[in-house]
Amino acid sequence: MLVKVLGVTTCPQWDLHLMSGEPMFEGRPLPYPYQPGQPGHEAMGEVVAVGPGVAAPAVGRRVVAWRDQGHHRPGAYAQYNVFEAEHVLEIPRDIEPEDIASLELAMCLFGAFDPLARWTEIRRKSMAIGGLGPAGLIAVQMARAFGAADVIGIDPLPDRRALALDLGATEARDADPALLPKGAKAKDAFDLAIECAGQAASLRLLMNSTREAISIFGVLRGEVAYSQRHTRGLAILGYAGHSRAAGERALRLILDGQVRLRPLATKTLPLRRYAEGIQLLRERQAIKICYLPWAD
Repeated sequence: MLVKVLGVTTCPQWDLHLMSGEPMFEGRPLPYPYQPGQPGHEAMGEVVAVGPGVAAPAVGRRVVAWRDQGHHRPGAYAQYNVFEAEHVLEIPRDIEPEDIASLELAMCLFGAFDPLARWTEIRRKSMAIGGLGPAGLIAVQMARAFGAADVIGIDPLPDRRALALDLGATEARDADPALLPKGAKAKDAFDLAIECAGQAASLRLLMNSTREAISIFGVLRGEVAYSQRHTRGLAILGYAGHSRAAGERALRLILDGQVRLRPLATKTLPLRRYAEGIQLLRERQAIKICYLPWAD
């Protein structure tokens, strides 16, 4: 189907790495040139045409992408983009781009939460969220939706800690080892954790402060040693992948108000001001940018 893109949000990891000439995944090649419109993939819009055999969503319906279609195809930093019908979900017509375009990221986070939920009970336990970028701030809200009793956001930036508290964290701490539990046997040790920063130092802090299990969501850079001090019950869980079912679950959380995406869109800009938005991300003056391809 052909979709008129009404809003698209940055995925800072992809945008900043590509703009800096670095591969997203450490050690992998960077396949320049990218297709036009890449790496835009967190997008919503209106269906304007459908191909043969596509019954729904129909022309005129609003949709949001739940899946990144891959970097071998044109991306959604554009006024129009072609999507496979199975890669979008229908949404209410009156929902604004800032409130829904980042659904794909919320969908991805189920790939970190579901392994934890299969491993152990999340309800009534404490959960630390390492890194309060876009993924970490959504993870704070999803932890509450999964029933965690205490949600502790960890990040060195004060403004992101403050936003985590606004979004439902019960506590927010600086990423300073002195402010975190002293080992898994400490009375205040976290029961569970999700690592969203993608940094070895962040994972080390969580490994030294968590008693049951850590799920790794961030694209990890660097190596972390799993030593004798961690072998007494601490599980390290990898990413479980994504699915349309996870996208549908994310959509329900958003429509129910349990996950709010608008606070992550620090600024809304016309797409022609893309470079300005990227500079705000680079300077950590924004969490995400929402671009409006049809704005002046």
